[in-house]
Amino acid sequence: MKGFYALLAAVAVIGGGALWYGSRSRPAPPPAQSAPPPPAADGFRGYTLGSDAARIEVTEYSDFECPFCASFAAVQMPVIREQLIATGRVRWRYRDFPLPVHQYSRYAALAAQCAGEQGKFWEMHDQLFQHHEWAQTGKNPRSLFRGFAASVGLDLEKYDACLDGQRYAGRIQASLEEGQRAGVQGTPTFFVNGKRFDGRAASDGFKTVVDSLTRTRK
Repeated sequence: MKGFYALLAAVAVIGGGALWYGSRSRPAPPPAQSAPPPPAADGFRGYTLGSDAARIEVTEYSDFECPFCASFAAVQMPVIREQLIATGRVRWRYRDFPLPVHQYSRYAALAAQCAGEQGKFWEMHDQLFQHHEWAQTGKNPRSLFRGFAASVGLDLEKYDACLDGQRYAGRIQASLEEGQRAGVQGTPTFFVNGKRFDGRAASDGFKTVVDSLTRTRK
């Protein structure tokens, strides 16, 4: 029996050591939040593309971890930018709507907001969506996001301080709550001049509704 208990003790020690090593070898997760942060008080309404004089505004509620959002950003958005935004017909407003089922959606939104602090929101937006494999791995994307930050020319010390301090967590929460009040339940969801867009979420669908609104206003 003494030999049996000695064996059990050895297994326990080895198992405990393995668990300790595993916890030490895994990268630390992004800062966890036990409760949603308070809404931002700065009145921020989202980053925009296009002319302030555009008579039509599209508001997009999106989640950086959402595969449908990534597909829209990669396939449809370049055409929309060329045909509707660059021509002065549409102003595009991006609003964060991180879904609770996505582990790193708020973290990605924070990375984009911290890039925005240095005038590079849309560049980080494109990196997060164009290299969307991070959303399928389930791995901590911190180092990958930092690589994106470097690739778009951010001051990494300022970026790290912003991200670690969750400087814009309240802003993201405010955007989420705004979307919830508007009836947003999934992503991407769009509003055209304040009215929910239920048409085809593609470049030709937006062109159709913009053409229709333009004719109406003449």
